[in-house]
Formats: sequence, C-alpha cells, structure tokens
Amino acid sequence: MRALMNLITSVNGGIGKTCAWLSLGIVLVQFTVVVMRYVFGIGSIWMQESITYMHGFLFMLAAAYTLSVDGHVRVDIFYRDARPRIKAVIDLIGSVFFLLPMCAVIAYWSWGYVASSWAIWEGSQEASGIQGRYLLKSAIIAFAVLVSLQGVAIIIRSVLALGGDKKALDSFRQIQE
Repeated sequence: MRALMNLITSVNGGIGKTCAWLSLGIVLVQFTVVVMRYVFGIGSIWMQESITYMHGFLFMLAAAYTLSVDGHVRVDIFYRDARPRIKAVIDLIGSVFFLLPMCAVIAYWSWGYVASSWAIWEGSQEASGIQGRYLLKSAIIAFAVLVSLQGVAIIIRSVLALGGDKKALDSFRQIQE
C-alpha cells in the first residue's frame, strides 16, 4: 500500500512541479502582450488565449499536488491542534465521504461536456485563436482523476497511521495548518 501511495504522490508531485512553470509563462506572455499592445500597437489573440490556457492548466492540474502537500485552505476548529490519529481519522472520513464523491460528481457531469468538445474538435471562436479548446476542457477530467488518486493516497496514509505506522503518524505530526 505504501508503494501505491508513494507512486501517486510522486506522479502528482511531478505534474504539479511541472505545471508550476506555467506561472512564469503566464507572467512572461502577459508582459509581452502588454508591451506589444501599448508600445507597438500590435495585438495577438493567440497569445491572449494562451494565458487563459496556461492559467486553466496550472490550477486544474496542480490541484492534486497542492492537496498532497496540504496546501489547500482548511477551515477547521480543531484539526491543527489535534493528535495525529485524530487528523488521520478526519482525513480518512473527509476523503471517503467528501473528496472522492465530489471528484466522481465532477467527472460524471463534465464527461459529456468534454466529450462533445472532442467530438467537434472545438477551438477558439477567433480565427487566429488557439484551436484546442477541447484540450483545455479535458483538464476538468484530468483534475477529477488526479485529485481522486491523491484522495486514495490520503486514505492509504490515514489507514497506515491508524494502524500504528510510525512514518505515517509522523506525517500527520508535521501538518501545521
């Protein structure tokens, strides 16, 4: 079980760290668009749309990595000060009853939306725009799959911690907020 947990976390870590470079791309392309527009009077729909694509891919594909490092915002009353076993129970219950079902709902309801986009190879409404909107919409399904897999990793970590695994218990001790 630990090998599966580590594999999922490693894959999501690699995807998340790779996608983090998109933030630099967003800044550079946005800067270039502004300079082109206001200094040279030139516009580029393709470049403007690429910012939206990078933003979408960054947040949709890096969400599972953020979950793996406990980077998402938590609204809790007692989690921060709870003992590691209590944190493991909370993460287990939250993943089984909230995270995985929500990912299933997202995947189910977005499947037709994404499939219809692929069926027509949906692209930009602008002739000079990016003709790959179907790829951007596919990030919704990828989000649901990657976050679900990370949810499985969290469940495994919680079960190991509740079983007395020292390494898993230590990982819950390190969670500050």
